[in-house]
Amino acid sequence: MLALSPTNAARAADALLALHVGTVAFVVLGAVAILVGGWRRWRWVRGFRWRLVHLLLMAFIAVQAWLGALCPLTVWEQALRSRAGQAAYQTSFIEHWLSRLIFFEAPWWVFVAAYTGFAALVLLAWFRVPPQRARRGGHG
Repeated sequence: MLALSPTNAARAADALLALHVGTVAFVVLGAVAILVGGWRRWRWVRGFRWRLVHLLLMAFIAVQAWLGALCPLTVWEQALRSRAGQAAYQTSFIEHWLSRLIFFEAPWWVFVAAYTGFAALVLLAWFRVPPQRARRGGHG
């Protein structure tokens, strides 16, 4: 790991947590946007690249859950908090509230079931609201 001062490690951990919350928001709100946008006929929800990223990210999350592995962002954040001399998830304002937003206490099987179910929903949306590749040479 980089040689960070405890203060900079704490700031980096907070930034990483914010990125983690953004990732969760992308996955959850992206799925909602796809389903609502398919129904409302929003063309942008069929964008192939972002849909592929969305699907692959959700698949990665589900596979991690099946393997019993922690998210790499969580592992990195905890290492930074340790470097900062902080107990994970018990210090700064940003870290405190953002972690409460995305981390829950439950048996591991609950997370495996939830991530698997959500991955199935994202996969179903792939076929129900299929993405479309951009047309080459055209305007639009």
